[in-house]
Amino acid sequence: MLTEAAVGSVPDAATRAALLADDPLWLILIKCVVILLIGPIMTIFLIVWERKAVGRMQNRPGPNRVGPGGYLQSLADAIKLPFKEQIIPDTADRKVYFLAPVMCVVPSLIALSAIPFGPVVSIFGERTVLQLLDLPVSALVILACSSIGVYGIVLAGWSSGSPYPLLGGMRSAAQVISYEIAMGLSIVAVILQAGSLNLADIVGAQHKVWFLYLVPSFVIYLISMVGETNRAPFDLPEAESELVGGFHTEYSSMKFAMFFLAEYVNMVIVSAFATTLFLGGWMAPWPLSLIGNNVLNTGWWPVLWFFAKMFILLFGFIWLRGTLPRLRYDQFMRLGWKVLVPLNLVWIIMVTFAKVIAWNTASIIIAAVAIFIVVALFFYVRAAGREEESETVPVTGGGFPVPPLDLKVPQTTPRQKALAKAEAKAARRKPAAVGTAQEGAQDGVS
Repeated sequence: MLTEAAVGSVPDAATRAALLADDPLWLILIKCVVILLIGPIMTIFLIVWERKAVGRMQNRPGPNRVGPGGYLQSLADAIKLPFKEQIIPDTADRKVYFLAPVMCVVPSLIALSAIPFGPVVSIFGERTVLQLLDLPVSALVILACSSIGVYGIVLAGWSSGSPYPLLGGMRSAAQVISYEIAMGLSIVAVILQAGSLNLADIVGAQHKVWFLYLVPSFVIYLISMVGETNRAPFDLPEAESELVGGFHTEYSSMKFAMFFLAEYVNMVIVSAFATTLFLGGWMAPWPLSLIGNNVLNTGWWPVLWFFAKMFILLFGFIWLRGTLPRLRYDQFMRLGWKVLVPLNLVWIIMVTFAKVIAWNTASIIIAAVAIFIVVALFFYVRAAGREEESETVPVTGGGFPVPPLDLKVPQTTPRQKALAKAEAKAARRKPAAVGTAQEGAQDGVS
């Protein structure tokens, strides 16, 4: 009875477990290969899409030489990088130096195995669920995989034996601590609403209304996922203008390509995770879900909706990169600890209180909007007060190295004065040359 789920239906936990346990070996291998290929294929497409999209934003063509419209440029780069010369610093810890890129890539590639891409489908006559693993704590698996990859960045910076990569690795360590907490707290409200840590159960709980109405959690998650993936404006571990290339400055050839692959695969993971948590997963949007008695939520249509939502979030990464400058390090840490984490805690208390007194959706939205207005006014008043204070420049500088208004820059430094005095004293002690004196006398006579 458990395996009698209709194709296109939303199965419960027991049915999913029975269908996955009944998968033959060839179907499991197909799922594994497809999940492992999603990351590299999406990376090749995302790199060229990002370059062309940012080029359009900056009024330039972007890649336009290799292939039709330049869309094969990333494929050419992927073929070229393995054949480039590999340069290893003499001061590098070779074992950790080789291990760091692997630690970045492997967790990224296996994280997608817990994402539900669709309902019950038929593959070559075999009914199955479009996911590889169905774990009771699959949401925590995604968080763990996305955070482990950052340790590869830390080890890469430390093992390179160079100051700039070390600074990038230290920044990454602070970044993962700050924004991993914010990201983990942002999904608590979703878990409370769904009553489960299983991603398939979370998708099933959104069959009537998406969890997008949990606006604070969604916004905080969007900010945290950008910080978690080291993307602009939070790309402080790389910071080309400050650290040359950051943690991967001393990497070349295929190891550099592995860091690039890990970054873009992590973008795919956090976007797929956000789609599953807040955007209804593989379910069709509201107007389309009414067509033909929900026919667009059956068969292979849900895969299209899932990737469409994911591409919208991925375009957000590109948009941010072409729009916002990099944050200063103190601004970056202040945003994580003083804004995102406190807002998360207040919002979790609100959602818990609403669950206890059984508020409806409209009441939750009204309360959330009211709290956000209060918080926005608080930060606005605080920012206005800071602007008023910043209008007066202190004579001796302030918290930052600001020169005083009455500063007079000397024409010569004390060292230059001392050198000039020593040269004059040496010139007085040195006797005049005979030839020079005679020539001076002849010039005077003439």
